[in-house]
Amino acid sequence: SRCLLVTGPPGVGKTTLVMRVLETLRSSHLHLAVRGFYTRTAPRPTPISDSFARAVCPQKFHSPSCFLFAGEVRENGERVGFEVVTLDGRSGPLASSRIRSPESVRWPTVGKYKVDVASLESLALPELQVKEDTDLFIIDEVGKMELFSPAFFPAVMRVMESNIPVLATIPLPRYGRDIPGVARLRNHPGADVFTLNTGNRDTMRESIYNQLSRLMQKR
Repeated sequence: SRCLLVTGPPGVGKTTLVMRVLETLRSSHLHLAVRGFYTRTAPRPTPISDSFARAVCPQKFHSPSCFLFAGEVRENGERVGFEVVTLDGRSGPLASSRIRSPESVRWPTVGKYKVDVASLESLALPELQVKEDTDLFIIDEVGKMELFSPAFFPAVMRVMESNIPVLATIPLPRYGRDIPGVARLRNHPGADVFTLNTGNRDTMRESIYNQLSRLMQKR
């Protein structure tokens, strides 16, 4: 399968797995062209090292970034929101529990967070454009906040139905109820689903890397 979906409970390490697979792929396939975005659950302003940035996205130092990550925003240790950030430093809010602007009254909510759909779209949608010179898409994640964007899911489906390999993360169903868009990805005929837990992370990472590496060799 060209579409690899990683799922599991919150905090199990889905993003860490994606980042490690990506870093290893970059090391073994030096000219790999990757597009997409990923999430990073780390309090601001924990920096991402230049060595890691070079490994996952060497274009960072020569051209616009090919990745995104959404990191937690904290005040006094309390998480108050998320922001979307590119590796070349462009950033914008994804969601916040503190925003009180007039326009935010109409924004969708997830728990205590208001989701800034326009900000998400301005950063994420360009990264999901299907281009012939792309070898791999990273999409972390396709979740409830992202799916408030009416343009986000169609962009993800165009990626899924292209001939380009995809590594994406999706949440587990909550209380037996799946998000409709996530369910469509989970049931996509071209998708393999990898369910992560604390006991199988290393095995899953190796399996996903090997599958993607074989796909890269065919391109």
